[in-house]
Amino acid sequence: MTAATEVRARLRRAPAGWLVVANKEFGDHVTSIRFVVLLLILAAAIAPPLYFAAGTIRDLAPQASGQPAVFLALFTLSSQDIPILRFDVFVGLLAPLLGIAFGFDAVNVERTEGTLPRLVAQPIHRDDVINGKFAAGLTTIALMLGALTLLVAGFGIFRLGIVPSMSEVVRLLVWYLLTIGYVGFWLAFAMLLSVALRRAAASALIAFGVWFFFMVFWSLVATLAATILAPATTASPEQALGNLQLEQTISRLSPATLYQEASLVLLNPVAGTANVSVPGSLGEYIQAQQQISSLHTLDQSLLIVWPQVVILIAMTVIAFAASYVLFMRQEVRA
Repeated sequence: MTAATEVRARLRRAPAGWLVVANKEFGDHVTSIRFVVLLLILAAAIAPPLYFAAGTIRDLAPQASGQPAVFLALFTLSSQDIPILRFDVFVGLLAPLLGIAFGFDAVNVERTEGTLPRLVAQPIHRDDVINGKFAAGLTTIALMLGALTLLVAGFGIFRLGIVPSMSEVVRLLVWYLLTIGYVGFWLAFAMLLSVALRRAAASALIAFGVWFFFMVFWSLVATLAATILAPATTASPEQALGNLQLEQTISRLSPATLYQEASLVLLNPVAGTANVSVPGSLGEYIQAQQQISSLHTLDQSLLIVWPQVVILIAMTVIAFAASYVLFMRQEVRA
């Protein structure tokens, strides 16, 4: 065997470059204090909604006996006095912080410490760096979300005696994958800022500012924009319906709104189109009011929220593609 053949054989046996970077970054993430602190914060944050959901299930236990999808109620029930105290709402609100925390300094910290030129000088392709960092961050986030989901599921099984059916397990798995994709958007967005900005503090401030804007103020922006662009100045039902339709369209520009709509339908088999969409006409509104509530299969639920899921995936792909292209065009060896 010649020397060139031996080198090629070793290269074929060597792991892909992005896997090397991902393994190193994943090890750094799970052994960092950041990982522990974020996990503890999320665990403490889900305790109140879990407590209220468990209390509601106990109170309704006589009526809920034998009812379908009782196990999923752990993730969707809330306090009657504080509706926001729901597990899925808390996840939609706080889970983006995981993506931001593991992405805002993914690249610029390497540049600041002077390790980026040495990293790309290794026998790996340049794009392996950005691919490996994204894969490591997403894997770490999936690990944390999986642990929290199993914690809630285990609480329901061992403390409340609620055994999930196979359909509920599948629904929960689909919702888990949806949540990973949703947080993946924020991870890709934070990495885009990390590539574009040289200071980690600047990328962190912008990322947290955008998160805060979408979570707190976007609903107000949607309401004001709909009031200005399609004012319901009279008692006309058509104008009121048009105002609601425009407000919903603007609110769906936020990934948080898309996630909450998809999450509601996936975790609640009773929720249908009327729970996430404003009717297109008065006739459709009357028909929706006359419909009898029924359980939807997983296929039917996915058909209802398929547009939201596709848009979330597209937003994640666009954000990561932008960071990828920008990183590949930057000069990192200087």
